[in-house]
Amino acid sequence: MANRIAHIAILVSNLDEAVKLYEDLFGTRLDMSKTVSEQGVKAAILSLADGAKLELLEPLPGSNMARMLEKRGEGLHHIAFEVDNVDKELDRLSEKGVELIDKKSRPGVEGMVAFIHPKSIRGVLTELCQED
Repeated sequence: MANRIAHIAILVSNLDEAVKLYEDLFGTRLDMSKTVSEQGVKAAILSLADGAKLELLEPLPGSNMARMLEKRGEGLHHIAFEVDNVDKELDRLSEKGVELIDKKSRPGVEGMVAFIHPKSIRGVLTELCQED
């Protein structure tokens, strides 16, 4: 079961510019930035005063994410729910017939992650995450 919304992810064309924009407009604080080659992105985690988080994603050249940005443009990419154990949650959801993108967890920006296919959640790409 989900404990809380971990973050909302936004696909951007320029990470540095997007970080500055969110800092300027909304007073967010940059917590970390990291390249996750396996997922084809450079990512930045921004926090708001109440602890809510945004994840900004800039695709690496030639990645699936770059093709997505080219096709769809900038905007909302996914919503992430924090869970206690990603693999157990995947098993539970699979038993309910949910279509999964990932059958097992994999390393993400802040811990282990897995994605649920948007077809199973009314068109919303959904990430399960387990922080380190």
